[in-house]
Amino acid sequence: MTRIVVAGGSGYVGRALVESLRADDHEVRVLTRSPGAPGTVGWDGRTVGEWAGSLEGASAVVNLSGHSIGAGRWTARRKEQILSSRVESTSAIVDAIGGLDPGSRPDVFVCSSGIDYAGDRPDDAEIDEDAPSGDTFLARVCVAWEEAAGRVREHGVRVVMARTSFVVGPKAPALRLMALPFRFLAGGKVGSGRQWFPWVHLDDAVGILGLAIGREVWDGPVNMVAPEAVRQEDVAKALGRVLHRPAAVPTPARVLRLALGESADLLLTGRRGVPRRAEAAGYEFRFPELEPALRASLG
Repeated sequence: MTRIVVAGGSGYVGRALVESLRADDHEVRVLTRSPGAPGTVGWDGRTVGEWAGSLEGASAVVNLSGHSIGAGRWTARRKEQILSSRVESTSAIVDAIGGLDPGSRPDVFVCSSGIDYAGDRPDDAEIDEDAPSGDTFLARVCVAWEEAAGRVREHGVRVVMARTSFVVGPKAPALRLMALPFRFLAGGKVGSGRQWFPWVHLDDAVGILGLAIGREVWDGPVNMVAPEAVRQEDVAKALGRVLHRPAAVPTPARVLRLALGESADLLLTGRRGVPRRAEAAGYEFRFPELEPALRASLG
């Protein structure tokens, strides 16, 4: 049995990862702002404190923490929260690892990032882990996030940046919001519908994170995306079929911009992400295609 420390273990993906690791007989400690449950350790997500001792002797540290990007308009204050919550938590963990004796440091630091690293790519180019960064707000966040995580190499620790895409799964918060208009017969494509929509099922997100923890040759970014590349209009049609609802009510881009401001980028921009490194490692996706993933998630 090995010990693994997970920051952000109370989030949607974090809870599933912790459950999976414990099912595989790992000892898991969860860094959380609300400790109390067995296996939890209190931390503030910003500064090195007593919690740093929980990292000593761990085989891996995983950071999935960060302020929600989909919880409202991106005001200047919200954008600062989105950026600082990711960079500060990552920097605190890296500094805590650096403060440990070299022999007690983890083998790997797995830090969440986003497929948004590539920015908005409306063309058909496949975006693998070697693609250059983009210039959208979220792309700049991901660049700063990964730079903070990469500093752990100075302490002799391998690092993997897990570039997460839209997560599909039972009770997935973002998926439930996306499905809501369809349940009220008001669903359809968003904007042009031609923007690429990278996605991954929860089971495969957990599977790739597990592979990142254990695969010693991995260092650097890994795309957490499913093999099937779909456009947003294809997502709308698939949701309609799964929910037995029409997908005939489009939402114009200008309406989204008026309602959501810059945060409409979450729906109006896209990129054709491909899981190059996961496939090269022989990872077998449980849900390689979108519609079966939606059926398993929405029933």
